Amino acid sequence: MGNNPPDRLEYYASLKRNIFIAVVIVSMIPLIVFGSITRYEFHTSYAEKVRAHLSIMVKKHAQNIDTFLKERQANIVSLASSYPYEQLADNAFLAQQLTRFQKTYGPVITDLGIINEKGEQISYAGPFQLKDANYAESEWLKQAMASDVYTSDVFMGLRRLPHFIVAVRSLKNGTPWLLRATIDFMAFNELVQNIHIGKTGFAFIINKKIEMQTDSTRSVEKNLFRDAELFHPDKTGTDIMNEPLFQTRTSDSGKEIIYVARLLKNGEWALVFQQDHLDAYSELYRAREVSLLTLVLGGIAIVLMAAWVSRHTTIKIAKADQEKEIMNRQVIQSGHLASIGMLAAGIAHEINNPVAIMVEEAGWIEDLLEDEDFKESENLNEFKRALGQIRKQGIRCRNITHKMLNFSRHSDHRVQLFNLNELIREITNLSSQHAKYSNVTIELNLTEPLSSIKASQTEMEQVIFNLLNNAIDAIDKKEGGKVRIHTWQDDSMIHFEVQDTGSGISEANLKRIFDPFFSTKPTGQGTGLGLSICYGIVQKMNGQIVVESTLEKGSRFEISLPAAESPEETETKTTKTTGSMTS
Repeated sequence: MGNNPPDRLEYYASLKRNIFIAVVIVSMIPLIVFGSITRYEFHTSYAEKVRAHLSIMVKKHAQNIDTFLKERQANIVSLASSYPYEQLADNAFLAQQLTRFQKTYGPVITDLGIINEKGEQISYAGPFQLKDANYAESEWLKQAMASDVYTSDVFMGLRRLPHFIVAVRSLKNGTPWLLRATIDFMAFNELVQNIHIGKTGFAFIINKKIEMQTDSTRSVEKNLFRDAELFHPDKTGTDIMNEPLFQTRTSDSGKEIIYVARLLKNGEWALVFQQDHLDAYSELYRAREVSLLTLVLGGIAIVLMAAWVSRHTTIKIAKADQEKEIMNRQVIQSGHLASIGMLAAGIAHEINNPVAIMVEEAGWIEDLLEDEDFKESENLNEFKRALGQIRKQGIRCRNITHKMLNFSRHSDHRVQLFNLNELIREITNLSSQHAKYSNVTIELNLTEPLSSIKASQTEMEQVIFNLLNNAIDAIDKKEGGKVRIHTWQDDSMIHFEVQDTGSGISEANLKRIFDPFFSTKPTGQGTGLGLSICYGIVQKMNGQIVVESTLEKGSRFEISLPAAESPEETETKTTKTTGSMTS
């Protein structure tokens, strides 16, 4: 273009500029429209996903905690209705009942006490010196005396330790008396402390006075609940007893806080999950940054391509103009027109292909988003599935420390030698009535003699009890069935299995049965912690637990534990089996 006159140079500069602007506009509009729509839809979908996930999580944990409280109430109600006042007033008998509870459920119930109408504790079983304690002036006693079954708030009391009580009121010759049980605060607190998501998400329980009912190592934004609207459905417009309340508020420090809450204990407590808004939507913001970076890089690529196309096109046009000057006017004019036509066709072809693809793809996405009923479209499920996979893998790489948990409850950790067969016989005797009521026959096939095991006997009792109860519960009461317990020894390992003829476990659920809070039982009939606790105990004993199950045929749990070195072991062991025991 160096030999062209100034007016022609101005023309070529204008042509180059116009081609550049046209290419940029035609290419950027679909990119911007597509990016904006995708970003909006992704934001909406992700926000709904976060809301649904947190609401379901809080609802599930609230149900588990409510179940925990109701089970403890049922334990105390059953004890109060099963024995007369005179028998429960005996310290030795009350201590036996406490021991039975702790063997069956672990140290969830710390102590038991009998209180007369004057507030005097006339009988006590537990680790504290509370035999003659007087609760006449205690607020909880007044409320307990006015209720058939009462569960208090967490308080310090005479023991100067946080705890709460479950009390059952009964009458003796028209005079009221209370059977009181103290619930272990640490065991209850673990049900809530293990609820955490991300870096800032955690849970706690408050009462109507916005007083903490659980311990929390993180800062709780109590100002969010100063109006106590959680306990007034007419203010929130949500039935918080059944569906969690989801709100976003600004704390005094200026941070946006998400909290999800659901009422517990007949509306007296609220389980609250709190998380920083930035943490809850961190994956969304990261995706937005990536999409913005992609949009910027795409824009830069379009600008560079437009600059190259405009320059390349202008150079070709200028060369054609120079060739045109060599010919006569007609030939030059025809050649010019022919060249312009050919070049225009080539340019149109070169530009049309990528632009057509982008416009077609953008149009296709727009059709999916605008023309179809987007909320009912199958493509939405695929879109959500893909986004769910992205989010799932991101969370997996970022943080594995919040899922477990140690859910094991505190128990007697004293290590001692004990005989597994004797322990199994004791547990089956305890569960015989449960089995009989469930129309289940328990068969024992115990190899004798069997080397001793060196471990915590209390923890082993809990493992056997949980496996046996699960096996019994898996069998239909109407049809009945069998539970077979078998022990044997090879080399340095002792094995025992619990096998039932129940409904079995599906392959999908089989992979999750040791996950905390996962249960195949109907809602309200299980906390989902039994097998998780068993797994933790067996692992702590350096043992292994294996499960096999077939639907409609039953399940088999095998546990292998190292045998203790015992001087009573003989080199030759005679194998014999016991008969069956029908329950």
